[in-house]
Amino acid sequence: MQRAQLEHLIRAACTIIDEREILVAGSQAILAGDVPDSRILLQSMEADMLSLKDPSHAELIDGSIGELSMFHETFGYYAHGIDLETLTLADGWQGRLVPVKTEGTLGNRGLCLSVPDVMLAKLAAGRDKDRLYVREALHLKLVEREAIEELIDLSEDSKFRETLRQRLTRWIMVH
Repeated sequence: MQRAQLEHLIRAACTIIDEREILVAGSQAILAGDVPDSRILLQSMEADMLSLKDPSHAELIDGSIGELSMFHETFGYYAHGIDLETLTLADGWQGRLVPVKTEGTLGNRGLCLSVPDVMLAKLAAGRDKDRLYVREALHLKLVEREAIEELIDLSEDSKFRETLRQRLTRWIMVH
């Protein structure tokens, strides 16, 4: 996905749910900043989105601009409506959101998770594609390991913290 495609999804999602803001989570939230051309970071054609006002809008997003919708068939990318319970976020994540409000969003605003918050969510999910994504973001210096570790330290669950630390170390060391 490219930045212009994310802006299009922000515009479409806000129109569908009749709100001026939408939260962008998942891998494509990284598009709020400058991302070098990276097959790994930009390969997803899906942006996870949710309404901060009404979680039930996830179904509306999925049905209108989600996978296999007319929107998806027309443009080749789509939004996935999610709810906050599907995300692993560190305390204070709201204060780290990165806004995307451009001519391409037509006055609407996408609130994107920060890069460290995306990395934390990827670590928590623990899938192979997440490992590749985190390694690529670190390699391209889009995030520092210390920033991810700071978020890990915010978890109240010591066992979970240790799991995430070990996973981060293992993922960085594997070539």
